[in-house]
Amino acid sequence: MNVRWTDKAREHLRAIRDYIAGDSPKYANRTIDRITRKGDGLKRFPLSGHAVPEYQDPTIRQVLEGNYRIIYRVGEEGVEILAVIHAARQMPPRETLE
Repeated sequence: MNVRWTDKAREHLRAIRDYIAGDSPKYANRTIDRITRKGDGLKRFPLSGHAVPEYQDPTIRQVLEGNYRIIYRVGEEGVEILAVIHAARQMPPRETLE
């Protein structure tokens, strides 16, 4: 099973790195590394996450890494990472993830 990061998810990673790097470039890189490893690990266990409660859609799932929610969908072609959202932030509307 493949894992594909959408452009939106990659934008989220860049924004997270830039924000954290303002205080600590080293910690920013570590955080992004942990998030990407967790997301890439879905290749082996795609159903390890649970449904995102805000969306009430069992096809949109999440796993947690630290303070971040990695939002993804499992399809026939593999796992598609849709977004990476800080847990303290409000979830964006589901349709903006497509």
